[in-house]
Amino acid sequence: MMDRAALRLILLGVFLISASSQQPVKKKQNVDIYSFYINSTVTSRYATTVITSRVANTVNESQEIQFEVKIPKNAFISKFRMTIEGKIYDGVVKEKQEAQQQYSRAVSRGESAGLIKSVGRTLEDFKTSVTVAAFSKVTFELTYEELLKRRLGKYELLINAQPMQPVADFKIDVHIQEKPGISFLEVKGDLSTDDLANAIKTTRADKDAWVTFYPTRDQQTKCKSCGENGLNGDLLITYDVERSNHTGEVMVSNGYFVHYFAPSNVPRIPKNVVFIIDRSGSMNGRKIHQTRLALLKILGDLDEDDHFGLITFDSEVKTWKNELLKATEGNLETAKSFVKEISDRGATDINAAVLAGVDMINRHPREGTASILILLTDGDPTSGETNIERIMANVKEAIGLKFPLYCLGFGYDVNFDFLTKMSLENGGVARRIYEDSDADLQLQGFYEEVAVPLLTDIQLKYTGGTNLTKTSFSLYFNGSEIVVSGQITDNSVESFTTEVTAVSKGNNVTYQETVMAKDPSDVPPENEDFMPRLWAYLTVKQILERQVLLKGQEKEDEKEEALKLSLKYQFVTSLTSMVVTKPQEDEVEVADKPKEGGEEPRPVPGYSHFSPHRPGLHGRPGRPGRPGKHSRRRLPGLPMRFSTPGPPPGYPAIHVLLVPRVGSNRFLLPAAGQSKPLCFDVPAPQKLRLLQDSASEFSMNGQFMTRQQGFIQIAFHYKTNHHLTINTRSIRYQDGQNQVEFLWDQEPTQHNTEGVSLILRRNEMDVTMGNIHVVILLHKKNGEVFLWPAVRQQPKDVSLRGILGKAEALYEEVRGSQTPTLKIMDQEVKASLEDVTDYTLPSTPVIRCWLVPFQAVMQGDISDFTVTQL
Repeated sequence: MMDRAALRLILLGVFLISASSQQPVKKKQNVDIYSFYINSTVTSRYATTVITSRVANTVNESQEIQFEVKIPKNAFISKFRMTIEGKIYDGVVKEKQEAQQQYSRAVSRGESAGLIKSVGRTLEDFKTSVTVAAFSKVTFELTYEELLKRRLGKYELLINAQPMQPVADFKIDVHIQEKPGISFLEVKGDLSTDDLANAIKTTRADKDAWVTFYPTRDQQTKCKSCGENGLNGDLLITYDVERSNHTGEVMVSNGYFVHYFAPSNVPRIPKNVVFIIDRSGSMNGRKIHQTRLALLKILGDLDEDDHFGLITFDSEVKTWKNELLKATEGNLETAKSFVKEISDRGATDINAAVLAGVDMINRHPREGTASILILLTDGDPTSGETNIERIMANVKEAIGLKFPLYCLGFGYDVNFDFLTKMSLENGGVARRIYEDSDADLQLQGFYEEVAVPLLTDIQLKYTGGTNLTKTSFSLYFNGSEIVVSGQITDNSVESFTTEVTAVSKGNNVTYQETVMAKDPSDVPPENEDFMPRLWAYLTVKQILERQVLLKGQEKEDEKEEALKLSLKYQFVTSLTSMVVTKPQEDEVEVADKPKEGGEEPRPVPGYSHFSPHRPGLHGRPGRPGRPGKHSRRRLPGLPMRFSTPGPPPGYPAIHVLLVPRVGSNRFLLPAAGQSKPLCFDVPAPQKLRLLQDSASEFSMNGQFMTRQQGFIQIAFHYKTNHHLTINTRSIRYQDGQNQVEFLWDQEPTQHNTEGVSLILRRNEMDVTMGNIHVVILLHKKNGEVFLWPAVRQQPKDVSLRGILGKAEALYEEVRGSQTPTLKIMDQEVKASLEDVTDYTLPSTPVIRCWLVPFQAVMQGDISDFTVTQL
């Protein structure tokens, strides 16, 4: 968890498209990724990222289109959706055993399973595919969530783009919202070059920052890190927040709180650090060389009031000196000479080596200091005491929670579960050091995180708080941050008190603060649910980390709690799976989260890293419009892919049930010359383009949620400086630097400026912008409160876009058909008579309408009418 790159939020969009040809054919002749958006919103360090790709099959035959995207290992997938020909398929998160049964049934029918595998140090690879009919479109949408960790004084957001072809509509939007203010923000990376300088725009306000990256199609092929396959690089966004309050930042909202504790005006504590270095035979070659390089650099960074010791071990334990020595220039030079002579030999006696390190610290106590043990090893214990349980018991008894033990596991042969458990039992963490050319930098990077201790024995208390995340920490290091979240027992309280006690350089210190629980939040309405989601994310993460330490009923109780939260918030964790049922004969994919710290995926004989074929395999004949067994095509240079009965044993897989969404909102469209209007359903949740007129720079977008009627928020934009946001509580209008706010229950009022007229009546907001007149109605029905727009006037000589862009429809009933059929735009479609509530009127009458498919009315997919942000 403390890996340097593990704090980076990594978004990598990759699309591998299976297309056919006897001769090499460019991908863009077969498919067109006509829109690719990455939208990341960071609200108080909690990042929610949505990757949306819209792809068109441009040939006159069905073909399989594959979606592949890489996400951070620390993130939880919370949503996956495919939209195909107007029909939405959503992944459903289930308890792992239930999902596995569904997956096993699919495998027994000869179907395939989707995989999410670990790739490298910080990424997981989500991959799926779907067969798309000739000249049809598919939209993929993946959402994941992560709490950014502060490391060395900053948060990092890494966005990597590799779409595999130039994209006409390519956008990356990042919005960072931090209540205490943003102290600095930088944009670097491969894509932050002279070639793409005008595609990157950074906007700063006191509490907000926006970074956009809109490269043209031409720029995507001509920048230094680009080629004929488009962009290939990253944007690295680093930032930190203002820290004027020494007690940290406390936010309270919707019955939850989060406390960010990162004091900076604290003197550093001198440290006692002992490095315990494995020099067994398996460390030979580059491992031992890189360890020497890292130690030489680390020794050079010790402060003079630090004390340190060096221990090397194989089957024997060797100490540089028998006691801790002060980091004077002379002692450091002698220590560096010792380090240069470290060579590999022998077996691995971890038990004796760690106990020797504990003894060295215990024999030289220094008041007002912080002690740290750092173990580096690349293998299992093979000498001396080799029973892992006894080693852990010995170490735990010797340390007695007096100081932390950090375990660094070098490479993939190491027993990382053992190191993780031993670290957690002794107040530290385990880190994998990847066997690569920069292993010495990884070691140095870890040391930098623990180089400057500021506080010890930190205890956080919250009067009126319950269901708290971890509140006890052995050490706080400069540049890091302690985050605690919980629920408030009494929502009616006016204030909320936090108290932090700790030891600072031998002295007891207390930080206390009282915040107003009823303060209005600076968080926009669409992000208001981030607080409970942050609490759930942190709770689940910490429970899963503690599982290795717990036993019996306590272990089962905590596991049950983590499972309940994972299901409630639809997180794909190690306890849950996301099941995806795809359109072709209900084929099932299951995605499981790879095990943290698990083995690096290695190629399995006879198993391809590309996802297996879906249709036309397993001896089933091909069908019209779908390639059969012998008609499957591939891109030149890509291996053919073969189906297997599920993933091979031990291969890390992420489990994903896709089913058509039930929740929807029904829209009415009057029909010229007909007594009954048309109606159509739009599935929830969605962010929709409701009205747009590019000529007058007007747009109206709306958002509605699952299992809720109507809209929760509607936003207007007019010209460049008029912005109106309406939610179920208030109306906020901004005109350049000026802002006014209305409440729904206040007295009727009116506001006019520069072609904009706003009139607030009881449960109605009358909006006129230019020559477009819309009324937003506030409905309170069946215990729900929601919004609904009604277009009262639109210019006759302008063709408006959006869900509400059509003023009326034309249709005629087809006589003689066995089932009700309407002819719309020269196309015959099935219809049914349904009752619908007309929310465009305050009286909400119920009327009869012809229910028809969305596409028949709107002449496009729902994905053509969605937006990434309001």
